[in-house]
Amino acid sequence: MGSVCAATMLAALSACASEEGTSGAAVEYASEDMEAGADYVLAEEAVTDLSIAPYEPALLPQFENRERYDGEEVSPVRLVAAEPVSTFSVDVDTGAYANVRRMLNEGTLPPQAAVRTEEMINYFRYDYPAPESRSQPFSVTTDMAITPWNPDTRLLRIGLRGYDLPRAERPPANLVFLMDVSGSMDDPDKLPLVKTALGQLAGELGARDRVSIVVYAGAAGVVLEPTNSERAIRRALRSLSAGGSTAGGEGIQLAYDMAREHFIEGGVNRVILATDGDFNVGISDRDALVDMVERERDSGITLTTLGFGTGNYNEALMEQIADHGNGNYAYIDSAMEARKVLSDEMQSTLFTIAQDVKIQVEFNPDHISQYRLIGYENRALREEDFANDSVDAGDIGAGHQVSALYEVVPAGEQGWLQPRRYDANNAPARASGTGNEAAFVQLRYKLPGQDRSRLIQRPVSTRMLAQARPARGDMAFAASVAAYGQLLRGDTLLRDFDYDDAAELAGRQRGYWREEFLQLVAMAEGMQRR
Repeated sequence: MGSVCAATMLAALSACASEEGTSGAAVEYASEDMEAGADYVLAEEAVTDLSIAPYEPALLPQFENRERYDGEEVSPVRLVAAEPVSTFSVDVDTGAYANVRRMLNEGTLPPQAAVRTEEMINYFRYDYPAPESRSQPFSVTTDMAITPWNPDTRLLRIGLRGYDLPRAERPPANLVFLMDVSGSMDDPDKLPLVKTALGQLAGELGARDRVSIVVYAGAAGVVLEPTNSERAIRRALRSLSAGGSTAGGEGIQLAYDMAREHFIEGGVNRVILATDGDFNVGISDRDALVDMVERERDSGITLTTLGFGTGNYNEALMEQIADHGNGNYAYIDSAMEARKVLSDEMQSTLFTIAQDVKIQVEFNPDHISQYRLIGYENRALREEDFANDSVDAGDIGAGHQVSALYEVVPAGEQGWLQPRRYDANNAPARASGTGNEAAFVQLRYKLPGQDRSRLIQRPVSTRMLAQARPARGDMAFAASVAAYGQLLRGDTLLRDFDYDDAAELAGRQRGYWREEFLQLVAMAEGMQRR
């Protein structure tokens, strides 16, 4: 194949983009040639010595922040007498937490639309027990505490934990790294960090796994045919540099084609998209991209999105196409985060153990009068969607944990909503034969490759409601993270509870990520006071 440099590859991609009717194909690196030691010239980072001119405000360009978010309003309070049932899809994404951390580290509070509290909570692991057997892919835990910001309400926590998958039992993986090498990725926190992140994943491969690399700029092309050689993968990653426009839709289609061509029956077949989401050539409309991803997911090929960069980051697109592609979404703001997502939590990221997981909670009006779900605003489902197996929902990977918090008002307490004028609108319907239940939790899920869902049911006892105590341990930490997220979102129902209270509630923590959380809470408090 001869000597090929990254600049030549990018020139070929640009040439492909300029030819009318060209739909892909640029440069291919054959893994066999790499193993034979072919002479590939790697792109070096150019370093320019610039003389800094004196500060002149009139000459400084104005920074235009083009980041895009699609947040929902904070969930409203529900009256149990009118809406006793709450239904939502699970969410294992963590991208909002890392993205908010990036903004705080830059010295700015995030826009409220960038904050999804469930992703804050689910960023951390809690003390949920492992499943007793694999006859059920995850355990279900419920507990309750007095709400730290409102002593008249209670926090109901629902926790799921998937079973762990030993390395020897992992199915083979057919992974396609889909990398944005357009001009918008030419920043230190973009393409160089993408290389670091995907290099972390390459180091976790087994003998039966295969990785392909597809890139896109003005057009899309194959850079690496399937291989399990970590050396070949890392060499191909190092060879890439950024330039050109962003034909993201074309790149996604080529990546799916590549995954389908090398499909592994019974294995993991996944496209991993690494980009800032700034698609500006070809299919760039979010709805059109979502439609394409939905058409592809039924073939058994899932999509994970990894977001990078600042200034033009399109989080609204990244989060939505991952959800519709039956994958997960993460934001990578550092090499540490890359290690967490693609090395430490690799089995959760790649190996799905339960699909279309839905949670439904029915509250007993004899014991609970009002409630609100904290977070999950963009995961809400209709009540009738719960038993409808054709309605898509979130997936859980091996070792994954999912947490959900409801704030509930025990019957007889004032709550948030004022009594209504007409007695019939205030009187709860009498429950029949369920006097010892405060609520009833149901979960539906499908095993991978199956079309019919399975059902798990758990009552929440009135004893748990009556014996609730102030939050302690992991429950206190989960409540602290929830308060942090809701404060960033501008939740008005936290009363005078502030960031200092959230830090005090969390207490002393050990471990890098939890200690860092306390630092972020302190940073948010300082920025709010400015």
